[in-house]
Amino acid sequence: MSTSTATTTSLKGGEWLIKESNAFETYTPEDFNEEQQMVKDMCLQFLHTEVIPIVDRIDKMEPGLMPSLMVKAGEQGLLGASIPENLGGLGKDFITSTLVNEGLGGGFSFSVAIAAHTGIGTLPILYFGTEAQKQKYIPKLASGEWKGAYGLTEPNSGSDALGAKTTAVLNADGKHYILNGQKCWITNGGFADVYTVFAKIDGDKFSAFIVERGMEGFTQGSEEHKMGIKGSSTVQLYFQDCKVPVENLLGEAGKGHVIAFNILNIGRLKLAAAAVGASKWALSNSVEYANTREQFKVPIASFGAIKYKLAEMAIRIFVSESALYRTAKWIDDKETELANEGKTFAEALLGAAEEYAVECAVLKVHGSEVLDYAVDEGVQIHGGNGFSDEYSISRGYRDSRINRIYEGTNEINRLLTVDMILKRAMKGKLDLMGPAMAVSKELMSIPDFGNDDESAFAKERKAIVNMKKCILMVAGAAVQKLMMKIQDEQEILMNIADMAIETFTAESALLRVMKMVDKQGEAATQNQVDMMRCYLNDAVDKVNKTGKDAINAFASGDEQRMMLLGLKRFTKIEPFNTKDARRRIADTLIAENKYPW
Repeated sequence: MSTSTATTTSLKGGEWLIKESNAFETYTPEDFNEEQQMVKDMCLQFLHTEVIPIVDRIDKMEPGLMPSLMVKAGEQGLLGASIPENLGGLGKDFITSTLVNEGLGGGFSFSVAIAAHTGIGTLPILYFGTEAQKQKYIPKLASGEWKGAYGLTEPNSGSDALGAKTTAVLNADGKHYILNGQKCWITNGGFADVYTVFAKIDGDKFSAFIVERGMEGFTQGSEEHKMGIKGSSTVQLYFQDCKVPVENLLGEAGKGHVIAFNILNIGRLKLAAAAVGASKWALSNSVEYANTREQFKVPIASFGAIKYKLAEMAIRIFVSESALYRTAKWIDDKETELANEGKTFAEALLGAAEEYAVECAVLKVHGSEVLDYAVDEGVQIHGGNGFSDEYSISRGYRDSRINRIYEGTNEINRLLTVDMILKRAMKGKLDLMGPAMAVSKELMSIPDFGNDDESAFAKERKAIVNMKKCILMVAGAAVQKLMMKIQDEQEILMNIADMAIETFTAESALLRVMKMVDKQGEAATQNQVDMMRCYLNDAVDKVNKTGKDAINAFASGDEQRMMLLGLKRFTKIEPFNTKDARRRIADTLIAENKYPW
């Protein structure tokens, strides 16, 4: 009997590591309501009618073209999904705004421009602005009349955002801040009207300012020539005694880091959504090509090597999407909970995103790397044609690469994933000590080789539980051994992060499949079951490999031997014929001529 998903019990951020989730309380893409599906379809329709036919013109940066497209998007409400109605938006929930990012994700440079505008270009003012600032800027940003951009990165401060050198000094009459400095890699910078710019007041108070095009002392550089996303405006910004009215200080002086880091949490999840949308485009594009391209008198889609690539792309997309909307629902629920407690609109969403900052970092890494895989194999499927600009997969390949760099590099996000979990444990927000000690005790006991649980997917559920034990065992021992020195052992932290990423995403896919099978039966969900099992099979091996690398990096002697034996015990999984499963997945893709799930 199916269980309703109307109410859910959300786990706290990072808590999935020590608790088992309920499949029937897990939100999945199959739970989208009719309106949400319509919003997504509208986004896809906008891409197909307004963007894809002129993508070459966009990449050549035809003057005025990108801004005009953003106005059209604004007319359809696509710029204001998450903005309250009283400020000119649609006032939709977090899941719907996430769907907009996915739906527009396959639009190449346009996707970058619109994501920057609706995210880092608009949200700082929406969440941290005074009522006067919001009334002045947000309606025009929601309509597309004004375009937004965000100035954080500097030539010598990228990942180290707080190392920025741009300064702000209050002038003698106390009416203006005088900004001096430089910003680089500013998306939408060439045509934006409104910029959120970070500078240090009196050289030390990291703060944010709303800067308008045309303000005295504010100029921009020429367009950067980039490897990909060529149609996305990217310029440097220069501030030479730039006069910014005191009322344009955004948030509190000295609290700019609060704005920067909170906006990044949301941006990471939304980037993952766009990556899922772009990955679906890459796979559908590759299936279409494989179905029409013939070699040896048959379509190349009939070859096992090509079927493997198509199926693996689908598997990774399905898994990334499962983790994405599982997390989006947690954020949505937490936002509602905080609003009911009396928090403001901004406090509720920012608090919810901060609660799930670990998961947002995981999603950013996984989503961007799934997209990289999809476009890379897409080029391979196209063969020599994939290297030609006449085929759009080559544009997808070039455009994809930036996703592993911005919104925090994937390396930074991996380090953050572990750092945030450990800090929450030290603050008592997450009880890692108890479960970690239980795993240590289990290592000393005689293994229980029996498994009396014969319920649906019991073996898969046990595999996930054991993957979590691997993380707790390795992370617990590493922290105990290295103490504060662990922050300097980035290789070990990256290993642990990879274990966590594989476990969270694999569990998300399993929960989704369990829920689908419960509602539709296994026969109707054969492909989804296959995708989950293929991914889990590989994820267990990856946990074994990265766990082994971590253990060998800090342990020795009996401790090392015991943990390696434990790792081997916890990464045992039932044999599964992934070749046949992938062929079944590929056959469906080939028959549908697209990603159909």
